[in-house]
Amino acid sequence: MHHASIRTANIHRAIAFYEQLGFSIAERFTTGYTLACWMEGLGSRIELIQIPEPNPAPDAFADEHYVGYYHLSFDLTELAPDLPSWLASLQERFAVPSQSYPDGLLPFKVLLEPTQQQIGSSIYEVTFIADADGLPLEFIRVLSKINSQ
Repeated sequence: MHHASIRTANIHRAIAFYEQLGFSIAERFTTGYTLACWMEGLGSRIELIQIPEPNPAPDAFADEHYVGYYHLSFDLTELAPDLPSWLASLQERFAVPSQSYPDGLLPFKVLLEPTQQQIGSSIYEVTFIADADGLPLEFIRVLSKINSQ
């Protein structure tokens, strides 16, 4: 996959959010009528596109009947020792406004506290947070593989 594209109500706020996750801007451009950029981090690339006069995003995480793209998922197995400490560190970064954003970022919202889940033959550590527009982001770590013999 080349990238995942995210439409945002405020590209500057979205950039600041994704920078806190470890992304950096790779390319700035316009899509004819609006600002856009590619950001790279966590082993992936996203595209942010600012939408003039945006409508609120549907609540894909809470609406059990929502149909469509659900979330982006980032594998932190090689990047974090565990999700609870990674999440606590992230919450601390969001609590301290930077020089670039004196008004601070949006309130940090955890949608699902770190938990363990068996998916197929693996045990994962999983957590969900909301991005700058309230869209769900999943972060996972592989804890172990189950031997099915």
